[in-house]
Amino acid sequence: MLFPKFLAGAIVAGASGGAYLLSTKSQASLLFGREPTDGAEAIELLERVPTRAQQLAKLRTSTREHPFDLLIVGGGATGSGVAVDAVTRGLCTALVEREDFGSGTSSKSTKLVHGGVRYLEKAVWGLDRGQLSLVFEALHERSTLLRNAAHLAQALPIITPCYAWWEVPYYWAGLKAYDLVAGTHGLVMSRFVSAGETSTLLPTLTMTRPDGASLKGSVLYHDGQFDDSRLNVALACTAAAAGAVVANYVECKELIKNAEGKVMGARVQDCENGDTFEVHARQVVNATGPFSDAIRCQSDPESPPAILPSSGAHVTLPAYYGSGSSGLLVPKTKDGRIVFLLPWLGHMIAGTTDTVCEVTPRPMGTEEEVSFILATLSEYLAMPVRRSDVTSVWSGIRPLAINPRRAPGSSESTSRDHLILDEGDGMITIAGGKWTTYRKMAEDVVDAAVASGRMPLSVRPCVSESLHLLGAQGYSNTLYAQLAQQLSDAPLRSSTPSPPTPAPDSSSSTPRTSTPPTPPTLVTSSSSSSSVVYTSTQNAALAHHLAHSYGDRATRVLRLAQEGNLAAPLCEGHPMVEAEVVYCCRHEYCTRVEDFVSRRCRIAFLDVEAARSCLPRVAGLMAGEHGWSSLRTQHEISAASTYLDTFVASAAPSAPSAPNAQAARAALPLSPDPTSTTTAA
Repeated sequence: MLFPKFLAGAIVAGASGGAYLLSTKSQASLLFGREPTDGAEAIELLERVPTRAQQLAKLRTSTREHPFDLLIVGGGATGSGVAVDAVTRGLCTALVEREDFGSGTSSKSTKLVHGGVRYLEKAVWGLDRGQLSLVFEALHERSTLLRNAAHLAQALPIITPCYAWWEVPYYWAGLKAYDLVAGTHGLVMSRFVSAGETSTLLPTLTMTRPDGASLKGSVLYHDGQFDDSRLNVALACTAAAAGAVVANYVECKELIKNAEGKVMGARVQDCENGDTFEVHARQVVNATGPFSDAIRCQSDPESPPAILPSSGAHVTLPAYYGSGSSGLLVPKTKDGRIVFLLPWLGHMIAGTTDTVCEVTPRPMGTEEEVSFILATLSEYLAMPVRRSDVTSVWSGIRPLAINPRRAPGSSESTSRDHLILDEGDGMITIAGGKWTTYRKMAEDVVDAAVASGRMPLSVRPCVSESLHLLGAQGYSNTLYAQLAQQLSDAPLRSSTPSPPTPAPDSSSSTPRTSTPPTPPTLVTSSSSSSSVVYTSTQNAALAHHLAHSYGDRATRVLRLAQEGNLAAPLCEGHPMVEAEVVYCCRHEYCTRVEDFVSRRCRIAFLDVEAARSCLPRVAGLMAGEHGWSSLRTQHEISAASTYLDTFVASAAPSAPSAPNAQAARAALPLSPDPTSTTTAA
């Protein structure tokens, strides 16, 4: 009975997918008078994005008579995606973000680009065509994302272990249905794997669970994996390179309305110096994720909630807990949830939980959530998962969409689909959705803005489906090897006052996989106690890191390291180098120290103590780029250290709020000192 149920559902999903494609083309034809065309090749991107100071100057130029076409509030995945879609259609676009690009939920995902295996299971058993269409759409967008940001996203094999004979046909049929729904957008076909081969793919998987059940084999399938905050930054920079005005650390303080009560812009504040000014626009888009209801209440204090916040905690573990090439899916825990163990940037990440929570700007995982994740993994691994091995803990808030006219239910019964609200006040709110479908969500938002009649008649059809983001345009799978060759021909040397302590070399150089070679500790040259010389193994680790962080821009980072004497490692045991700090300040709107350690490089998510150790050096490099005084530099170190406290689990079983960097910044004057140029980026 299992096979007919799943396969019948998959056939329905295929039909739903065809209807989805026809619907998409029909909408484009109605809106633009013709079917969408592949015009991405005609989009010209600037070689260097404008500085933050230049963007702020442009932001101030709007007036009631000469407004922007679109003002987007929120610089996460959705908001940045809307900016890319809008500006590449020819719309005059502005975006403001209260903190940094991707500082909220968009940097704290499970790092998967997926259609939703669990949602497919629910859809099939419930014969829910809407859920099936959602899975189809997500699988289509998965393929698009992996193509348009190839340096940041790749396919990842995931093992679903079977400890009962009935699980073999059940999971096999379910994942075959997943393949069928994906159709031509599939990655690699799923297949049954024997217990012996499973042990080879994931050596740490236990052959016998504590309850006595033995491993019968597993079903191996593929989904996408990506670097979420790096992709978010790439979106913001791509929008800027296409002509959009984007600015982080600019907060929407108040919405501006005309005499008819329609939203026509916002009063915003530059969080770096306290300046307040107005930004006018024909259409305002609220893309603030978990904070959407707060912005809606600026327009109507009586607005019913449209967001059901749900927290998801994750932990980071050393690489030896899993495999560098395969992930693990625990499809059903004792309480009905799922848990992943995935290789990511040389470590293993595990999660997630799903708990209704309060909205807070600095969510934290709790010890209760950490214990749940570790206890679940311990049942499936051949070794105990020790709390002392956890190197970082983080929690993100999922902004699940709910109908404002309906009483909110539990997060488990709430669809992950997105909801577009036009409540008659002139503002469009985009709620819900997930990272995988960010591009389609953005397209739908801009389509809604066009349909409102407020946009210019010259707006073009959407081209984002075929637009390669910055870093991906000249990227190829051989870039890693090319960089390694370049480093072999001209080895990096860097003078450093405090060379690292030598350590055994335990890394290996491998072809492109989801996990980079683990970088060894750097050794010092015998000729000079202050000169760091990279070995071939270290060159390979650095080349892999740069290629998969910056794509075709990696050569610029490498040149900066070579010519600027910025090749020294930022922290022991990790491949990040000083040149990245300078590059991100100049080209990626890296404004504060926490921006770099958590969202430009991912060291805070990988090893919070290693992140703490590099704060002084990161702050020193950023001070040179931004013209900070010594007082500002010390405040940045203090604020970043306080922010890193949120990567350590709280003791309380429930934490509606968490320590954050605001207290550390309170003593910092809004206006910079006379020698400071804090708005430079």
